[in-house]
Amino acid sequence: MIYKLLCTDMDGTLLSKHHEISKENIEAVKKASAKGVKIAVCTGRLHSSAFYYASLLEVKTPVISSNGAFIREKDEDKIIYKSILKKEHCSKILEVCRNHGLNVSFHTPNTVFAETELFSAKNYKDFNKKLPKEGRIKIEILPKGTLKEIFDKYEDDIVKAIVIEDEKLIELKKAKEELKNLGGLEVVSSFPNNFEIMSEGVSKGRAVEILAKVYGIKREEIICIGDNENDISMLQYAGLGIAMGNASEEAKKAADYVTDTNLNNGVAKAIEKFILNEEK
Repeated sequence: MIYKLLCTDMDGTLLSKHHEISKENIEAVKKASAKGVKIAVCTGRLHSSAFYYASLLEVKTPVISSNGAFIREKDEDKIIYKSILKKEHCSKILEVCRNHGLNVSFHTPNTVFAETELFSAKNYKDFNKKLPKEGRIKIEILPKGTLKEIFDKYEDDIVKAIVIEDEKLIELKKAKEELKNLGGLEVVSSFPNNFEIMSEGVSKGRAVEILAKVYGIKREEIICIGDNENDISMLQYAGLGIAMGNASEEAKKAADYVTDTNLNNGVAKAIEKFILNEEK
């Protein structure tokens, strides 16, 4: 099979545990691109953060961010797709999380809004320390009880909400199930200690489908690579779904093939095997 589109997740897949892209992964991606394969970065992160890492690949790379809620061409100011969380859904998400004693942040493509610096806001603040100005995420820590004002002000821009909790794992699980049962929302996890909420119908798999239609690429001509629950939809949609060696068991079960881990250049090895035909 000749593959024409490669979509790769970032954290736990393309990136090492130190949030770096190995020389081997970069070179393999560049070789695939030179062979005519379109490359797309597909992540739960916000667009600004994903844009920076996509730039490191040194190829023309559309960016699928916020788990598929936002798709934009990297090298031009062109939005391909955008799906927002409605105000009423944002308010309900906030209510459910507060009832379970959980902190939640709400995201536009380039900004995190939260009432505490902990969790996702802190994660992005830590990421920002290592990134150049153009790759940094804006972080706004708000006074308690003012998040609903953001829902009004940014009603056309909020694409995702996220909860990260290392200690209240039981409450995390309960809140996740409650939100899944509300209807109108997509709720998935990218790590065992979080869940992310988008509008109903939003997923990485749906985003890959939208991008493929833009390029005129058939489903069977697509490779998707990922490692966690939020990658399963694209692993199942792709003609060839590849899970990382460090992937969750659910992701591995959804995949057609399991490559090496993100610490051992699993993305590069998959590209060599299925695109460059240089299996080692």
